[in-house]
Amino acid sequence: MKSIKYILASFVVALGMSSCVKDLTITEVLDPSMNTADKVLTSESDYEAFLAGIYTGFATSGYYGPNGSASISGLDGGASQYVRGLFHHQELTTDESVCNWNDQTIKNFHSLSWSTSDTFIYAFYSRIFYQIALCNEFIRQIDATSVSISNKEKMRAEARVLRALCYLHAIDCFGNVPFIDENSETGVSPEQISRADLFSWMETELTDIIANTPLPTKTASSDYGRVNMSVAEMILAKLYLNAEVYTGTARWGDAASVLNVLLNSGYSLHSHSNGILTPYEDLFCADNDSCTDEIIWAIEQDGINTQGYGATNYIIFASTGDGIEASSMGISSGWGGLRCTDTFYQLFEDGDSRKLFYSESDGMHTGPITDVGDWAAGGHPSVKFTNIQSDGNPGQAAGFVDTDFPVFRYADVLMMLAECSLHSESGIPTATGLNYINMVRSRAGLSALTSFDKATIRDERGREFYHECWRRSDLIRLGYFTSSEYVWDWKGGDQNGIGTDSYRTLFPIPSSDLNANANLSQNAGY
Repeated sequence: MKSIKYILASFVVALGMSSCVKDLTITEVLDPSMNTADKVLTSESDYEAFLAGIYTGFATSGYYGPNGSASISGLDGGASQYVRGLFHHQELTTDESVCNWNDQTIKNFHSLSWSTSDTFIYAFYSRIFYQIALCNEFIRQIDATSVSISNKEKMRAEARVLRALCYLHAIDCFGNVPFIDENSETGVSPEQISRADLFSWMETELTDIIANTPLPTKTASSDYGRVNMSVAEMILAKLYLNAEVYTGTARWGDAASVLNVLLNSGYSLHSHSNGILTPYEDLFCADNDSCTDEIIWAIEQDGINTQGYGATNYIIFASTGDGIEASSMGISSGWGGLRCTDTFYQLFEDGDSRKLFYSESDGMHTGPITDVGDWAAGGHPSVKFTNIQSDGNPGQAAGFVDTDFPVFRYADVLMMLAECSLHSESGIPTATGLNYINMVRSRAGLSALTSFDKATIRDERGREFYHECWRRSDLIRLGYFTSSEYVWDWKGGDQNGIGTDSYRTLFPIPSSDLNANANLSQNAGY
């Protein structure tokens, strides 16, 4: 990440592979030993290609197809993909998911027993900062260029928003991290920034983007897959929602202020259904790119043009195994790896349209998980994400999925506002918060609640957003992640679940980066 030429080389894909963002195109492969910025960034289309490469970095492991070289050397291409790494950290560590594979240290996530040398932690950490480095380099180059670019400020703002998203994951998972922006000197080991100081930088950056950049307020259909002003606002809302975790000082009023803007930003709960899938299922099917009423931003997948072994391809294939008909998921075969715990499954009541599990009818996926390493030993595989279109037909290809990964949804605006209403400083009446929860529940076919509390938020967020990579953050914010107050199958390595050390609310800075950068100190407890 210290060499500009290698960063620039990463913004393109192989001939014949298109960008995952439909109106940005990548058409050329750069040889990093032959090309530098002055040679390749000579037109507006070159900058569009660079930006497209940054978007593609969230969707694939590299730019040379599913079996090509990953952008981060020394790591398995599938395991180092951005969303797959996020899933490992946010889902496998919770009640929502366990992986039964024997892939190195993958089971340590669910038992909350990882070490500083964990390969999967290093993979995600590296991916975050690789993406940040790409954003920084794009901003540097577009600031310095003499090329005439018609939408220069919009493209620059997009890169800033994507960088802020990466830093949101960095501050949430790793706390005190190395900090780099477009003003950082290349080739020099970055300094470490405290979690509180990174929060302040992110707040300033996002408020400036929201106040002073030309991003649209709601993405037009032609811009699907590109970030807009609402994405910047969602990142800021998430930052404020977790402020007490990140800085020690709650910011419920600020969170509510941003969320109230989002409440009236043109989005709504998806309610249309053609009668084959429910409105909730529409959001996670092969043509969910049509759900722009609710999905604020998604990482695009395409079974033909954007192939990889991460993102929704991983979630769908790994949730399918023996006992599940692969064709019913719109795929060629299952990998048999991911199951939800019985603790989580029991949160759902019958009649909830979000209760999407393959359970009870196959004779093996029932009850608590008795063996983490055995696909058939209890637990409940999820069928929430599928490669089936809303009309019931499969996606374009059975080997790779078309299902986009929703990063931000309008339902989360409602649920975050409801949580804010539990805190008087938010200024939101609890009756209003209750109404927002009941709007989400009504879409799921459930009766209205008459009251709610912190545990209600925990359970309702789980039911609504499982496998969307928010669960760990939610459990930490609500005080349940390492606590013995709320346990699940094999939490802490115990079959019945136990509390764990509180320092596990942060992941360690990978030992390899500590050894390479004398400016870094390890997180407490490791």
